Amino acid sequence: MVAIGNFLFRWRNTIFPWLFVLLLLPGPRLFANPWHALALSVLVTGLGQTIRALTIGLRYIKRGGRGGKVYANDLVTEGIYGHVRNPMYVGNVLICLGVAIASNERIVTVLAVPLATFAYAAIVAAEEHYLRGKFGPAYEAYCRDVPAWIPNLRGLGDTLSGMTFNWRRVVLKEFGTPWGWISAIGALTLLNLWRSGSFETNMPLVGTILAVMAIATALWALVMTLKSRRILVAR
Repeated sequence: MVAIGNFLFRWRNTIFPWLFVLLLLPGPRLFANPWHALALSVLVTGLGQTIRALTIGLRYIKRGGRGGKVYANDLVTEGIYGHVRNPMYVGNVLICLGVAIASNERIVTVLAVPLATFAYAAIVAAEEHYLRGKFGPAYEAYCRDVPAWIPNLRGLGDTLSGMTFNWRRVVLKEFGTPWGWISAIGALTLLNLWRSGSFETNMPLVGTILAVMAIATALWALVMTLKSRRILVAR
């Protein structure tokens, strides 16, 4: 798993987007009504996005790798990391699940979600192997106290109230993620309506979806511009 995780960590930005090809596979529907799939997908994906935003806003961890390899400059145990060791990946799996639900295809849920979960589990194995080697007993103690995947909600209120939330950092580090899943869910819902033959009979809701996608794209472009011109910077 460690070797697989190191490989996926290095090439994740190239490999992971190809999982979205599975979203276009035809098959039995999850829901007869595409709007039920949309509602559930937004709920699940929104939860994943909330976890990611809280993680970044409370205590950002610089574990993006160095030279395509796993790297960490310090052991972060504060914020959401005090309740689950891999909150960003928990959020990612939920976002993958939400987008899969938006496809309204059973085969996608059967294939895409387990594949994404396995990929992140392998990456976590590689990261934990590195962290054990670098931080030794301190990381072992952290692993004994904090679960890897299922958050321990005890004391979460104290964590949220006792730390400063850095919204600028969230905007700068995370603005591309919501744009990505909003665009994906919107496009999949429109595709489902077209496949079901109900596109023209749902034009008001189709217009709402297109408007939300346009707003998300405009906000993404705005933040990208402010970031490139260093008008918006983290503090």
